[in-house]
Amino acid sequence: MEVCLAGTGAEGGWPREGCRCASCDRARAAGRSRAPAKVVVDGVLHVGPGASAAGPPPPGYRVEALPGGWDVTGPDGGRLLVAAAGATPRPPAGAAPYDIALLDLLDDPFRLGALRRRGLVGDAAAVAVLHADHRVSSEQELARRCGYWGVAAPGDGAVLSTAAGPARTTAIRPRRVLVLGGARSGKSRHAELRLAAEPRVTYLAAGPYPPGDEPAGDADWARRVAAHRSRRPPWWSTVEGLDAAATVRNNSDAVLLDGAGTWLAGVMQESGAWEAGAAGLGRVAAQVDELVEAWRHSAARVVAVSDEAGSGVHPESRAGRVFRDQLGWLNQRLAAEADETVLMVAGRAVTLPA
Repeated sequence: MEVCLAGTGAEGGWPREGCRCASCDRARAAGRSRAPAKVVVDGVLHVGPGASAAGPPPPGYRVEALPGGWDVTGPDGGRLLVAAAGATPRPPAGAAPYDIALLDLLDDPFRLGALRRRGLVGDAAAVAVLHADHRVSSEQELARRCGYWGVAAPGDGAVLSTAAGPARTTAIRPRRVLVLGGARSGKSRHAELRLAAEPRVTYLAAGPYPPGDEPAGDADWARRVAAHRSRRPPWWSTVEGLDAAATVRNNSDAVLLDGAGTWLAGVMQESGAWEAGAAGLGRVAAQVDELVEAWRHSAARVVAVSDEAGSGVHPESRAGRVFRDQLGWLNQRLAAEADETVLMVAGRAVTLPA
């Protein structure tokens, strides 16, 4: 099966005519464009909106409309999944795996993780972005995200073939990523985006309070926890507690540690570091050593989120200064063993030199 992507953009294309957003302006300035999505299989079968008006599919082809897209089987048994714009295709239970998947990952990248979890999109499948448009800031940012997800972003006229093997970015995905940033910098969302296409993710919620012991009056903490939970896909598993090293060490899939700062606060509280002075900090140092060792040797793909130390107001209390110093050292040690370190600024990811 050969699939020609005569157009790879969303309805209206990219840049969209008359649109003066920054994304469309960047595309015009770069001389790059994407026509509205148009998928042609083997030169004879058009797949997408309005294709059924052309009549039944040619002999040997089977096309089934799904919620959110189309399922195509060719005469050679090749399997193709095509997403409608702004939608997620939902194959029925028992569907056979796909050789090629064309998905609107700008709408919901987490659905790729769901398809992989079901075994419908395997490592040998060619996965590509369809319906690209100004929902992403630039072609460069689109390429960056495709690198996170292990997929391709082919341009108009590209041809994908079941005989050619997987279509994906050539970038090597880092195994350990540290995401730093200040409050409301977008660091948690960025970390979640990086792991959106993974079939199995363990979310390590290392908060300052043991489960069930949150102060009754801490409404702000409860709101933060609820907001994070609402963004996570239901198929992600959650581990709560302070034994972060064990989760990182014993997992072979993907782990999101959010975050190292709240974990450290909990460890300092549990170790009595606020009152015990050097003895308490010694117990904290031992747990930090254990976490860094697990981070260094983990077989999982791990993304850790942490607060950037020292970029805010100078702490007035001794406890605040001790925590700032401990967090700074923790970040430095995690960064030293990270394959990639990212600083989030106003929702933008800045990759730091290795």
